Amino acid sequence: MSSVLTIAGYGLREALRRKVFAVVLLLTVGFLVLFWLANHFLFQNIANISPPVGSGIDARAFAGATIFGLSMFGTLFLGVVLAIFLTLGVVRGDAERGLLQPLIVRPVGRVTLLVARWLGAVAVCAPYVGAVYVATMLITGLTGHWWPDHVVVPGVELAAAVAVVAALSLLGSVFLTSTANGIAVFMIFGAGLVAGLLGTVGHELSSHQLERAAKIAAWLLPFEALYQDGLRQLTSDTTGLTGFLLELGPFGGAYTGGNSVRLWAAAYLLLVIAVAAFGFTRRDL
Repeated sequence: MSSVLTIAGYGLREALRRKVFAVVLLLTVGFLVLFWLANHFLFQNIANISPPVGSGIDARAFAGATIFGLSMFGTLFLGVVLAIFLTLGVVRGDAERGLLQPLIVRPVGRVTLLVARWLGAVAVCAPYVGAVYVATMLITGLTGHWWPDHVVVPGVELAAAVAVVAALSLLGSVFLTSTANGIAVFMIFGAGLVAGLLGTVGHELSSHQLERAAKIAAWLLPFEALYQDGLRQLTSDTTGLTGFLLELGPFGGAYTGGNSVRLWAAAYLLLVIAVAAFGFTRRDL
């Protein structure tokens, strides 16, 4: 256990040396300031949003869920940026700089090093995502007097989604250079989000082909499924036309999710780490 903590600390010190946290902090501050401004002007003019009488649309709930859903996308993106920065050069990058060889010849071992670096990344990313999630929720709630139907689960699922991306980045670092791995993981992340958007469009247009393709993509890239389930939890108790419109997305709500998604994401995470460990043990450095 002490070896795991030592290696995790080593990874965090490397991130500090490369000023990763400084970059993410600047991005986060800018994001929160812009998000507060968006909430301020949106809810300041909420009275101008007048749904047809008898339509059953709650303008405040619709606006609040949509803008907070947008904040969840931003939070997920920032968390993914941090996770990729912390893991993209764990194997190939450190090996090329001569930093990895002295570690793995000691009793630590390759698998221990890999798992420790992933745990170190998650130990940073999960609290970060949770903090940004809570901050944006407080901004929306205090500014617009709207709160999500479920407070805890969406934040936990965002953190879990980032943990999955960190594992994928760790897997890529076994086979790819740092630059190639960073590009590949960002493209995978973007592909997952696009697939989720296409699934929402398919649901709205009753296109079973698009919905099926989006579900396959969600199972192949479960960080997207966790994100969609988090969106679903935001308005799962919202009924009527407001709830129906929010399900059409792409940010205010979702129609997919459930326990099967969460269980598969956990199994997928273990599988990715196992494949990364197997590839690392067979690789010449």
